[in-house]
Amino acid sequence: MAGDRFERHKQPWTADELQKLHTLAKKGMALKAIAKALTRSEESVKARAKQDGLSIAKLR
Repeated sequence: MAGDRFERHKQPWTADELQKLHTLAKKGMALKAIAKALTRSEESVKARAKQDGLSIAKLR
């Protein structure tokens, strides 16, 4: 079903997810891979990283 990709859309971030986001971003992981690891959209990951002042490697 097309709808399930964003079933977590607009869900608040958990402390665990935030920790994982910071860890993966610091490792230099690409946005697409981080989004997949966190089961969140790339837009969501990008927005949260920006909010936290993280830089995420560009897609390769």
